[in-house]
Amino acid sequence: MKSNLNFSNKVAIIGTGFVGSTTAYSLMLDGIASDIALIDKDCKIARGHALDLEHGMQFTNSANIVAGDSFELVENAKIVIVTAGSAQISGQPRSELLKTNVNIFKKIIPEIAKYNKDCILLIVTNPLDVMTYVAYKLSGFEKCKVFGSGTVLDTSRLRYLMGQEFKISPKDINAYILGEHGDSQFVWWSHANIAGMPIANFSKDEKELLNKLYKKVRDSVYEVIDKKGATYFAIATVITKMVRAILTNQARVFTVSSVIYDNDGKDLCVSIPTVLRTGGICQV
Repeated sequence: MKSNLNFSNKVAIIGTGFVGSTTAYSLMLDGIASDIALIDKDCKIARGHALDLEHGMQFTNSANIVAGDSFELVENAKIVIVTAGSAQISGQPRSELLKTNVNIFKKIIPEIAKYNKDCILLIVTNPLDVMTYVAYKLSGFEKCKVFGSGTVLDTSRLRYLMGQEFKISPKDINAYILGEHGDSQFVWWSHANIAGMPIANFSKDEKELLNKLYKKVRDSVYEVIDKKGATYFAIATVITKMVRAILTNQARVFTVSSVIYDNDGKDLCVSIPTVLRTGGICQV
């Protein structure tokens, strides 16, 4: 079905498992993407997802949805979202996925670059920080155009849990999870506040409470995986908000995983507050 929008905001999704397919659904509901391309080695399932999405288009914004196993479908996409890779299972550290998913990236990232050298690469595959770095190296793209979803979801989990604790909307809480998207992540407590007021103003046992909140955030992914097998609803909404911020040049701040340099000049990917615009990362 052809889009009736008068602009081209094409988004391609590599991998149509739980995260990829739910992201496509979230993007269609949001309406920001004029075109959505679904790419998967299993062509049949990718086309099945596309058909399922099209059947609901009467009740959403129209979009042109294409699907297949060819990387030619990334042509003209402004953003290519990479969710392909082996999924994390209950009790498994994200780092154990490394070898398998690096081998997958060695196949797909050069294919993306072959057909589209101007897109932004948004990496969602775990272990997130390492896979973002691998994508950056394999693509040859500028570092401002390659970044991962980072600790944006972790930050969202933190604000939700703080909202539950203090009975305040998460939208009015300013707090960030930084560092690795993994077990060594940390909360930027020194800058956390609610309407500009420090957390200490809201709790008598601040240290104990903050430690409890941190542990809940760190372990929440394992709780979700243990209960339903995978996480995909929340990350899909995170990706959609990031896509909208980029395509509409909102200059929103997200804790994405991107290439930075340490004191010795060595590059690595970790999550820190970052401004996203149409061109990708414009300020760290």
